[in-house]
Amino acid sequence: MSNRTAAVHAARGPGKAATLGLALLLPGSVLILWQTLGHYGIISEMLFPTPYTIGESFWNLAVSGDLWVNLRISAARALSGFVLGGGLGLLLGLLVGLFRRSEKLLDPSLQMIRMIPSLAVVPLFILWFGIGEESKVLLIAKGAFFPLYINTFVGIRGVDNKLFEVTRVLGYSRLKQISRLVLPAALPNVVLGVRLSLGLSWLGLVVAELIASSSGIGYMMSDARQFADTPVVFVGILVFAVAGLLSDTIVRLIERRLLKWKDNFQG
Repeated sequence: MSNRTAAVHAARGPGKAATLGLALLLPGSVLILWQTLGHYGIISEMLFPTPYTIGESFWNLAVSGDLWVNLRISAARALSGFVLGGGLGLLLGLLVGLFRRSEKLLDPSLQMIRMIPSLAVVPLFILWFGIGEESKVLLIAKGAFFPLYINTFVGIRGVDNKLFEVTRVLGYSRLKQISRLVLPAALPNVVLGVRLSLGLSWLGLVVAELIASSSGIGYMMSDARQFADTPVVFVGILVFAVAGLLSDTIVRLIERRLLKWKDNFQG
């Protein structure tokens, strides 16, 4: 292989197989160590069931269908809360970012609400909306609202003011300014807000389902805790982790397509 070819391969970075191997190295090592310690009784099987035992519980729940029913319910709640909270966060972020009067009117109140912990409003939501779907979706929406709101606001205010002056000289209408200048410039921040909002939607889902629910992955974990069925609790944790990672990966793939014009540092 010539020096030039070697340099090209080095610039491209490791291949997909090497990247996958690096990604699996740490979790694979942890699982092997965990299984070994559990197998020889060094750690408590009650508190830390081995990966093999957790895998058996996952298989039994999957075959019985309980896992998929609860996962479908949880995913619908998380998506509904994200669409409601994230959508409002995006709209208000645009409104506050574009208009100074809107910022003075709305932002102080919204920032005050942001500082209220989600757990603090759970009793109120239950009193107002009961233990049905409304309280759960609204609790998730509260968590999903602020990352998109703040990042949209920051993205708009980060646009160079000289570009706005250019659009005014060119005679752009307000709508054309938003579609041609504001949204493309603020898009990296908006996508970051989407990723953070999705993550907080799953976190809010856990809080909602663990506190007051009769279905969903969080309920499945809470029910297993009462019967000291630790493997099922770990299955629920694993499902939440995989669901969160999958949703974040989907957003990152969309981000690459939307921001393919942007030349980023690759490490």
